[in-house]
Order: sequence, then C-alpha cells, then structure tokens
Amino acid sequence: MRRTFKFRIYLTKGQQRILVRQLEECRWAYNETLAERKKSYEERGASLRLYDTQALLPVWKLIRPALKLVHSQVLQNVQVRIDLAFQAFFRRVKAGESKAGFPRFKGVGRYDSITYPQYGNGVRLDGDRLILSKVGAVQVVLHRPLVGTPKTVTLTRSRTGKWFACFSTEIAARPLPPVSTVVGIDVGLASFATLSDGQKIANPRFYRKDESALKRAQQRKDVAKQAQDWPTNVKQQGILARIHARIANRRSDFAHKVSRDLVNHYQLMVFESLAPEAMGKSRGMRKSIKDVAWSQFIGMTLSKAAEAGRRVILVDARNTSKMCSRCGELVSKTLRDRTHTCPYCGLVMDRDRNAAINILHKGLQTLRT
Repeated sequence: MRRTFKFRIYLTKGQQRILVRQLEECRWAYNETLAERKKSYEERGASLRLYDTQALLPVWKLIRPALKLVHSQVLQNVQVRIDLAFQAFFRRVKAGESKAGFPRFKGVGRYDSITYPQYGNGVRLDGDRLILSKVGAVQVVLHRPLVGTPKTVTLTRSRTGKWFACFSTEIAARPLPPVSTVVGIDVGLASFATLSDGQKIANPRFYRKDESALKRAQQRKDVAKQAQDWPTNVKQQGILARIHARIANRRSDFAHKVSRDLVNHYQLMVFESLAPEAMGKSRGMRKSIKDVAWSQFIGMTLSKAAEAGRRVILVDARNTSKMCSRCGELVSKTLRDRTHTCPYCGLVMDRDRNAAINILHKGLQTLRT
C-alpha cells in the first residue's frame, strides 16, 4: 500500500531562491512540452508519446542552460504530468463529457510543486535534514515517524509561501481486529452526516464561519487594486490566502478525525456515490456543498479502510431519501421536510436516518449479489 506523509520544511533565503528558480524552469518545460504536443497534432496529426517528449530534454538543455539547475528526474516527471493530463483529457472525451478540459499552459507563479520520482536519487533524509540535489541540506520538521519505505518525494509551495515535503511510502497493511458492526452513512448539509444507527455528526461550516473575514479582506484588496496601491494589494492577497488556508486545514483535520473514528468502529461503511459538482441550484447552496467537502471525506475513509482491512461500498443515491426503509414505498418530500412520514406503513422517522438505513440496505444487497 502507499501512504503519504507531509512535513513542513524551512528554507534559507538562498535555498528559497534556488527552489523558486527550479519551479519556474519546470513551468517552462511544462509549457514547452504542451506546445510541442499541440504543434505535432495540429501540423502532422500525430500525437507525441511520453518518451518522445523526454527525448527533447537534452536539446532543450543546450538551448536553455538554466534547465541544468533542475535534477534530471524532476524534469522527466514534468513531462509525466503532461502525459497524465492528456490521458485524463482523452478519457473524458471518450466518456462524452461536455467539458473535457484540455490541458492548459501555466502562468507565472502557477507551478507550485516538483517531484523526485525515485527516493535516494536527488533526495534523501539525513536525520532532521532533507538533502536535495542542487539545493543542499534543508531543515524538515518530522512531527511524526516516517513509516514504510520512501518511494517518491514532492516539494510543494503553498499560497501562503510555506514549503512542505510530501513522502510517498510503501507500507504493509495493518488490519484492525474485525468487528460485526455495519453502518450506512447519509451525508448532508443540515448535519454533516447521519448514521443508520441514529448518530448525527454536526456540520462545522468552516467556510461560513470565516466568510465575513474573507469578505472584508477581499473588499480591501479590491480597493487597493483600484487605487493601484500595489504593496497593499499584495498584502491583502497574503491575508486572503492565509484565511483560505486556515479554512482548508480545519476542514481536512475534521475529515481525518471523523473518517478515523468510523473506520475504528465499523467493519462495513456504505456511502452514496455522489457528484457534488452537479448538485445545488442556487449559489448559496453550491457554496455550502463545497464547504462540507463530501468527496474529500469519503476519499479519506476509503484510504483508511483499505489500510485497516475494513470495507467501504458506494451505492447509487437514487430514491434513498424518498424510499421508506420499512415498507419500500416511495414517499415524495421537499427539501424542507425533515421528517419521513410513510402513509403506507405509518413509519415516522428522521428523514436523514431513513435515508442512511436505505443506503445500508443497498450496500448489503450489493454484497449478497
């Protein structure tokens, strides 16, 4: 199994200048590779493969000597990213999606990570120092043990200017003792999640709590931009980035804790298969849907369950809110109806718990079939 460990790193001013230069050189290689692939298809009708573009690197180094400041495997990984972007594009085209998302060029400052695809080649740990090729020894805060065999290392720069090292390691599964409990989970907005056994997890609404602070910072930034007060504008951009980072960190921490609690207590967890980007009719509702980040939460539960020997099933969400969990008849409801009242069998139950029970039934049926 693969697992990622993210650690904060601290750079000297010189090391930071070197890494920023490397990011810009990788951005140039990214854009040049994308341009070559587009040109090849438009002029000759031929698609360049990954190895074709990697063969261009020695030529580019002669034309642009600054590329030699970047480790060779890091530059090769840049072209792997382009290849993966094209594979995803063609997959969406074949699926008939209206917005396939053709790979786009990266603007200045819009390339924020580099990857060393082979640990020990250009990057390695030495105590509390991370040894980087062409950069030197960088201080790293190992706030928890690095478990497993490191395979790749990715250096990332956040919007707030912080730098992190992400280690992808190969670990053995560590299954938890099996338990007999199963649960269906209905995610929502009134409550973050409702379990089929009656438990409710409150919606923390991290974005909504900081929305007023974001609005004030955005207004100040707009005023500074209109007045062409660029130092103030840059300062407000930093404030905005820090608020967004704070919201994202709190949301991620909450999802990690809730998913860990579920995996520790249940052998089987059943979720709805959702498409949050297609949900929400109003701007406010779409904003609330993005705030709860269901996909992030379900993804974390999936990864933790795989390591712990638990099972997660995703089922079709159709009619889970309408169906009566006792008799199976469909009962129409509006969004304002928070109680399920069945006119056929007389069942009266919280709407979300009724949906969670239906989700669990679908999951168990999937196991039987």
